[in-house]
Amino acid sequence: MTITLDIRPEVQAELARQAALEGRAIESVATALLEGAVHPVSAGPPANVTPLEHRTGQALIDAFADIRGLLTDEEIDRMFSRNPSTARPVDLS
Repeated sequence: MTITLDIRPEVQAELARQAALEGRAIESVATALLEGAVHPVSAGPPANVTPLEHRTGQALIDAFADIRGLLTDEEIDRMFSRNPSTARPVDLS
């Protein structure tokens, strides 16, 4: 389906900015926004659409739900520790 819209120049500029950030065509971003507007937020965006307003982090939380609680805080600290020193060697010669 083709729809012709008259939009303000600042709206067009924002669509172009978002499209450039995502490496997509402006039409693709506009389509994603329209599709997102008609889908309930709880259902999320269609599989091929990832507009920024749908990125809540819930997918990541759900992905790690099965392993939550398998490690203690101490085990995690040992696995992901780093040198507390922020100093870096400098060669001034």
